[in-house]
Amino acid sequence: MTPTLVRQHVSPAGPAPRVDQRARARDWSEIQERMLVPLYEAVYERLEVGAGTRLLALGCGSGLALLMAAARGAAVTGIGPSCPERLALARRRLLPRPRGAHADAKARILDGPLSDLLDDAGADGAPRPPYTLVTAFDPIGCLAGDGERLGELLSAVAPLAERGAPVVLAGWGPPERCATSSVLRVANGPDGPRPAPRDGLEEVARRAGLRPDGSGRVACPFGYAGLDSAVRGMLSTGLFDAAIEAGDADQVGKELAEALHAHRRSDGTVWMPNVFRYLIALTP
Repeated sequence: MTPTLVRQHVSPAGPAPRVDQRARARDWSEIQERMLVPLYEAVYERLEVGAGTRLLALGCGSGLALLMAAARGAAVTGIGPSCPERLALARRRLLPRPRGAHADAKARILDGPLSDLLDDAGADGAPRPPYTLVTAFDPIGCLAGDGERLGELLSAVAPLAERGAPVVLAGWGPPERCATSSVLRVANGPDGPRPAPRDGLEEVARRAGLRPDGSGRVACPFGYAGLDSAVRGMLSTGLFDAAIEAGDADQVGKELAEALHAHRRSDGTVWMPNVFRYLIALTP
C-alpha cells in the first residue's frame, strides 16, 4: 500500500494527524452504513415496523436506518450527539424541506445533548407521546466500555418509551463467523477490539433495567469494490481514530490494508462474511 491511501483521509497538519470527520462521515454514508441493511430489515420485519411505530434511534448514523423505517410509515426521531457530521447528512436525507413543512412532521433529528431529548416537547409544549420502539444498532464490543456507555444511555431514555416497548441492541456474532473481527484488532494491536462475548447484550440490557425477550442472528457481509474503498469504509467506523490521533496514521493505514488484503478476491473486490446478533429487550 502506498502512503497516499492514508493521506487522503488524514490531515497532515500538526505533530499528531487529525481525523477529517467530514470525510469520515461521507465515507460512512456512501460506503459503510449500507453493510448493516440486512440487520435493519430483519429487525423491522420482526417487529412489524409501520405506520403505528414511533421510533427513537440512538446513534442514528447518517440516517439510513431511519430512512428505511420512515419508508414503512414510522414516525422517526434520531439522536447521535457524538458525531454531528453524520447527523448533518441524516438531516439532509430525512428533512429535505425547511423545518415546519408538513412532510417533515414524522421525522426529526436531534443533535444536542441527551438533555434535549429528555426535555423534548411538542409545539404546544405538551410532552410528546411515548416511543413504541428504541433502537441502538451500533454493534457493541469493539471499544473499551462501549457496553457500559450504552447501558447508561438506555437507562436514561427508557422512560421515554411506553411500557413494554421493545428496545433493540446489536452486537457481533461468534468471532469464528465474523471475518472482520481480525481486521478490527488493528485499531489497538493484537489485544485490541474484538467481538463481545455472546452474553454481552443481555448483560447490558439487564443493567439498564430492561427485560430480554428474544434475539436473532443476521448475516451482514462487508463487501467493497476494492481495497481503497474497504480502507475508507473501515476507517469511517471511527474505531481506528484513537490510533490515528496517537500520531502514526501511516502505520495504521498500512496494517489495516494488510489485514484487508487477506479478504481480497481475485477480481479485486474485498469480501468479509459476518454474522451480527440482535437482542430485543422490553422496557419495564
